[in-house]
Formats: sequence, C-alpha cells, structure tokens
Amino acid sequence: MLAVAAQLDLVARLLAVIAAVLPVRAVRGDQALTHRMGALHTRFSHNAPPRQHSTPIRRRAAIRLSCAVIGGVFACLPANAHPLQPDFTETLARIAHRVEQWYARAASIVSTENVWIQTLRADMTPDDFPRRLAFELRVDWDPSRTGPASGAIANILREPLRVDGRRPAADDPGCMDPKPVSPEPLGMLLPTRLAESEFTPAGTARIDGRAALLIDYRGLASLPEEITWTKECVSLMLPGRSRGRIWVDAETFDVLRMDDRLVGTFSFDVPREHIRRGAARSMIVERADSSIRYRRVAFADPAETLLLPASIETVTVIRGASTQRTRITQRFSDYRRFITAGRIVD
Repeated sequence: MLAVAAQLDLVARLLAVIAAVLPVRAVRGDQALTHRMGALHTRFSHNAPPRQHSTPIRRRAAIRLSCAVIGGVFACLPANAHPLQPDFTETLARIAHRVEQWYARAASIVSTENVWIQTLRADMTPDDFPRRLAFELRVDWDPSRTGPASGAIANILREPLRVDGRRPAADDPGCMDPKPVSPEPLGMLLPTRLAESEFTPAGTARIDGRAALLIDYRGLASLPEEITWTKECVSLMLPGRSRGRIWVDAETFDVLRMDDRLVGTFSFDVPREHIRRGAARSMIVERADSSIRYRRVAFADPAETLLLPASIETVTVIRGASTQRTRITQRFSDYRRFITAGRIVD
C-alpha cells in the first residue's frame, strides 16, 4: 500500500498504489523558490517529532518525493473473541467484515493529523528543518461508490489548519504535502477488493501485548500506470507494485499494524515540456517504504474503545539529476466524534 505523498500516495494505497509527487525544476530555475523557502525555514521552530533533529538550512534545489499515506482510521469495534481459523479464506473474510463494519461508522470520527516532511542526507540523518503541517482529518465512506476496478473505495479528507505554525496560504501547497483527498489505506481489505491482492499466512506473533496473525500480501492490480504532471510536480499511480505485511488481532480480527514497500524500482521519463536546464530527463523511484501503527482510543457516550491510527512513518528515495531522500512522519491525536443533527422549526 504504497502511497507516495506529495504524494507517492504510498499510503494512498499504502496497499497497492504508489502516488508520488516530485518537483522537477532545474537547479538554476529553482533558485528564486529556494530563496523564498529559505526565508520560511528561518521561522521554523525546533519542535520536530522525537528522533528528528533539525540541522542548518542548505539552500539548494531539490527533487522531492514523499509518501503520504494517507492516514486512515481503523476501528476496533466491540466483538467477542474468536478462535484461530484453520481456513485462511474464512480468516480473510472476517478481517474484511471488520473493515466494512468500521467504515460504516467512520464518518462520525474526526482527528488532528500532524505531519513533518524531512529531507535526509545519504546516511539518512535529517538535512534542513522539516516542513510542518497540521490537518483536520476524517474518513469519507460510501459503499455504493466504486473505483476503476469496480471495488468499493474509501477516502481520507483533509482540511488544512497550519503550515509551519501559520494559517495555510491557498496558493502555497507543497509538492510533498498530503493531498486534500487521498485513498484510505485499509480499503484494499474490503470484501469487494480482496481480489486485487494476493494474501498468504505468515505465522503468528505478539504486538502491543496482543496475539496477532501475520499476513503477507502483494498487489495484483493489472491497471496501467498513471503519470500526471501539474506545473512542477508529478503524481504517479502504480497499481500492483507494492508488497507488505499485516498484523491482525487474533481475537477481534482488527488490524494492529501494516507495513508496505515498493517492489523493485520504477523509472519514468520527464516530458520535454517539463525539462529545464540542469534537470534530469528521467527519474527512478528506488525506495518507498511505509509503516502504520494503531492504538486503542476510548470514547464516551456511548462508551467504547476504537483502534485508530497512531502514526505513519514513510521513507522514499528517488534518483534523478541527484539522489533525494525524504522521511514523512504523520501522527494522529485529538480523536473525537462529531454528530450532525437537524430540527423542525414551526
């Protein structure tokens, strides 16, 4: 479920789709923007996520790729314990049913998503200050709506709150910023979409004190790649090019963790009209890894505990005129319900 954020919306599908976004400016042509971004960086604070240490800013053009995965919301609905199923097909059916149950209720949950976009050096240590974003996030689910392969789809909807501590400007979206609408990563587990991937049992383990079933998967989608250019950014949709592992609660059949990675590499040419002096004529996505972890969140009225995303960590590497490395950290907090209501006025 790769989603390249800015997206390789690796997490657009973190589960079988890569959505990548890369600016492709020439070094000379990007000097003005780099100077402007440098001015913004000087106003950054040092509150990057733990283990993310800021370093002095380097003003240079960059080809950026990110994985925005898409932060999805996944709930652990109240359920009785179930024995391990020897029939793997039945196990997949139970997992799919749990995903579908939660999507039916997800429209009543909203959260705050904080995102740090950090460029990396060759040794994978931070380079420059991170770009910091905040969104209000919720899941949009309509079981009657289907995608290109006729499977039901669920989306993540984002409303921007802050960019580097300030109100976001309408004309200042970054190529690597999470998209306003992106695929919810667990959608691949819906009953009508199980055929898009191949699943195999991979044993058992314990995670966060829970017994878990391990399930490996690889994408089987046969849809063609989609490459879309928008000004200086490009989005890639690469169905069937991901492989990963899912940790599933052995009692409730809820997803506890999901890891995803790009299979092999993917290269593509830069159209003539987008090539600038000093820019590469082709690009290669060498790495796109993502990991989603979930945690239990308690709600009242009614009282229940839901399993919701805690964090997403994504690392991408792309080679063009130079090799660029990016880490995106997404953290979710302030989960709350919102309820719409109406009344009749005489």
